[in-house]
Amino acid sequence: MVALDRKRKAATANGLAKRQKSTSSRVLHSKNKLPDVVEIVAGKTEPLDIFVWGTGSMCELGLGPSAKTKEVKRPRLNPFLTEEKLGKGIKIVDFAAGGMHSLALDSANRLWSWGGNDSGVLGRDTSKAKEVLKSMDAGDEDSDDEDGDLNEAESTPGLVENLPNTEDGGAKIVQVVATDNLSAVLYDNGEVYAWGCFRCNEGLLGFLRQEISLQKTPYKVKELSNIAQLAGGKDHLLALDKKGILYAWGNGQQFQLGRRVLERHRYRTLEPQQFGLYNIKYIASGDFHCFAIDVEGKVFAWGLNQFGQCALTDINGELEDGSLITKPTEIPALSELSITEISAGEHHTLALTSEGDVYSWGRYDMKEIGIPKENLPPSTFKDAHGVARSVPTPTKLQFGAKADNGVKIKTIAAGSHHSFAVTDDGFVYAWGFADTYAPGLGPLDEDVEKPTRIVNTATKNHTIQLIGAGGQFSISGGIKIEDEDVAEDRIDKYDDIDGQ
Repeated sequence: MVALDRKRKAATANGLAKRQKSTSSRVLHSKNKLPDVVEIVAGKTEPLDIFVWGTGSMCELGLGPSAKTKEVKRPRLNPFLTEEKLGKGIKIVDFAAGGMHSLALDSANRLWSWGGNDSGVLGRDTSKAKEVLKSMDAGDEDSDDEDGDLNEAESTPGLVENLPNTEDGGAKIVQVVATDNLSAVLYDNGEVYAWGCFRCNEGLLGFLRQEISLQKTPYKVKELSNIAQLAGGKDHLLALDKKGILYAWGNGQQFQLGRRVLERHRYRTLEPQQFGLYNIKYIASGDFHCFAIDVEGKVFAWGLNQFGQCALTDINGELEDGSLITKPTEIPALSELSITEISAGEHHTLALTSEGDVYSWGRYDMKEIGIPKENLPPSTFKDAHGVARSVPTPTKLQFGAKADNGVKIKTIAAGSHHSFAVTDDGFVYAWGFADTYAPGLGPLDEDVEKPTRIVNTATKNHTIQLIGAGGQFSISGGIKIEDEDVAEDRIDKYDDIDGQ
C-alpha cells in the first residue's frame, strides 16, 4: 500500500512549490531549445470490422433509428461502418468512445460520429433529422421501446463537418478523443481541433474562455502546437507536446487540471495551460483523475481519489470520502510496474505492463476492478458494515481458470463502471456493471465479478485489435480469421484456459 508521509510532505511543500515555479518559468522561456522527448502518436492503419453493444437509448450504438437498437446484449457488427457503406477499399481504422457518443476514423482519413448531440459533440448538424414516433397502432412486436424510434441523424454514423482537408498531402488525423461533452482530434503536424463543450457541477461551463460557450463544428485550438498525445476525462482534456510538457483545460473542480482553480478565474480553465509536469512521455485520464509517466518511468497521479483510484492513501493507509490529490504526485507502487498503458473510468483504474499483465484498483461496488471477493487484498477498504468498497492497491488480475496460464494482454479499456482486456491473440475479457449490457456478456442477474471471456457468434472468429468503453455502451474493432481451422484452434485453446 502507498502512504503519504504528512510531515515530510509539509516540510518540503514550500520549497517544492518555489522550485516548480522557477522550473516552470525556465522551461517555458527556453522551450524552443529543449530536445524532443516524445514522438507524435502513430496513427492506426489496420482495417477493422466494428462491433457495438450495450444500451443505446441516446443513439450511442450507431445502429440506426430503429427502437430495436436501444439494447444490444452482445457484440453486433455495425452495418453502417462496413466497406459496403464507406466505399470500396475503405474501412474503419480507429475510434473513441465518449460518455454518450463515438468517433470513428476511416482509412481515407475521414471522421464519422454518432450518439447524443445535445452538446454539439458530433461536429455536424443533426437538427433537421426527422423524428419518428411509435405508431399508436403498432403492436409490442414492432417496437422495443415506448418512446418510439431514435433520432435518425444521431443514431446513424455521419461525417464530421469542417475538418481540414486531408487530401493532396494535407495533415492526417492520428488520434481521436471523446469525452462526455466534447470531441477532439490530433493531426500528425501536432495541431489539435476540438468541438462541443465542457460542463461542471453547476451545468454548462463553456468551450473557450467567455467567448464561446458551445462549439458545434471543429475549432483549431490555437494555444497548442507540436502536440504528441491527447487524453480525455469526463469534462477535461490533457495534451502532451513533443517536448514532454503537459497541458490541461476544461473542468477542474476535482483538481483534474493539476492546479487550484479560483472561482473568479474559472473561465481561464477553458484554455490550455501547463502546470509543472515536464519530461513526460505518456498521459491517461479517468473521469476525474489523471496519470502521467515520465521518461524515467515514474508514474504521477492527481485528481479525485475517494475510492483510491489514484492508488494513494493517507499515512494510516486510509481513504477519505471526497479525497483529492491537488497536484501531480508520484505513485511509487505504479512506478515499479513498467506500465505501458493506463485506462480509467469514473472511480477505477487499469494498467497494462510491458509483460502483458493487467493491474486494477479503485472502486469495488459494481465489480469494475475485476477482483473476485475471495482474492481481495488485505488493503481492501470496507465500510462500517464490513462490506468491501474499494481497493487502493494495484492488484494483478487473473484471466482464465488458473493463474500463470500464459495469457498475455495487449490492450485495455475502462468505461464508467465496466472494463475490458484484450489478449495478445484477440479475445476479449470483460467485467463490471452489467445492467446496461456494456460488458457484452448477454443478460445477467448480477454484475461481473471477474474477467470473463466474451463468446458470441459475431466476434468468435475475429481477432480483436482495439476496444473502447463508454458510459453504458462499448465498441471494438477486429480482423476476421479466414482460416477456419486456425479460428477453431484458438477457441479450443481458450475453452481450456477458462476451464470449459
